Amino acid sequence: MPRPTPIEARLTIDLAAIAANWRLLRDLHPKGAVAGVVKADAYGLGAARVGPALRDAGCRHFFVAHLAEGVALREAIGPGPVIAVLNGFVPDADGDAGLLPVLNGLPDVEAHAAAARKRGRAAPAILHLDTGMSRLGLDAREQEAVAADPSRLDGLDLRWLMTHLACADEPEHPLNAAQAARFAAICARLPPGIPRSVANSSGMFLGPAFASDLARPGCALHGINPTPGRPNPVRQAVRLDAPVLQVREIAQGDTVGYGATWAATRPTRVATVAAGYADGYLRALSGRAFGVFAGRSVPLIGRVSMDLIAFDATDAPGLAPGGAITLIGPDGLTPDDLAARAGTIGYEILTSLGNRYRREYVSA
Repeated sequence: MPRPTPIEARLTIDLAAIAANWRLLRDLHPKGAVAGVVKADAYGLGAARVGPALRDAGCRHFFVAHLAEGVALREAIGPGPVIAVLNGFVPDADGDAGLLPVLNGLPDVEAHAAAARKRGRAAPAILHLDTGMSRLGLDAREQEAVAADPSRLDGLDLRWLMTHLACADEPEHPLNAAQAARFAAICARLPPGIPRSVANSSGMFLGPAFASDLARPGCALHGINPTPGRPNPVRQAVRLDAPVLQVREIAQGDTVGYGATWAATRPTRVATVAAGYADGYLRALSGRAFGVFAGRSVPLIGRVSMDLIAFDATDAPGLAPGGAITLIGPDGLTPDDLAARAGTIGYEILTSLGNRYRREYVSA
């Protein structure tokens, strides 16, 4: 006897939109290359599909966070494009993948330089200079040590000097200009001619002073607004539709969900939908979000649970089992919109998307 078709939510990922976003950002940065940051499985959207789409659009530089992400991306996009690993890795750990380590401290510099000298050939790498984030990157003391003794870099083929902006999404924040000045000052004391990389997604909108030889957008490629408080210049890349499992009538005073946090103020039609916090629909959205059915807003009621959420479908009479409610999409349902309701950022909405969705990719 055949098994029934599973009831599952559908996550639609628009590869054409992601490619268009990269082209928009490329045109915004005409004096330097524009990379594609596809860490965290392309912000939850699937690097194995997003990577090739960006490659086909013309992207030749990629960044990931972890070594394993880089190895998998190399398999997906093939030889040729540069793949850099932001968290770095020990010498030769990338096997034959040809990955570029980002060196984040003097121990990284010393290890890769020593391995290169032992092999008798220069080791390609990116040197990360911390100018205000205070996470990874050579700190001021380490920068001074390298500037005072550039021979520490012997054996390295430095492809870029990079820094990472801490407050680029706040254009008026004084740290932006301070970081740009610090980066320029230390670069001037290092061996000349090494290309520089400065701007992330939001940094690309700070103006010419933040342009460089290589920009590194990530969130903007995937539809997140790089200019908070202003209209989003990039296209949305995701839509999430979840199936209605059941619709029931409840009386005034009846409650819905764990903790009985919501009570009906009128006779109500409750639509129960197959999605929850295990799928990345955050529990913090409880009582704060809505879905859309046939162009009509339906309020989320009760708490978000692991596998199920409920909506007030009283004013959406056509909603029935077998139908679907849009949870992420246009009309106030973008990842940034949901993030604002949940008290977080659009990055978390995307990277929390679970693996139980049926994923559909839309190509150009």
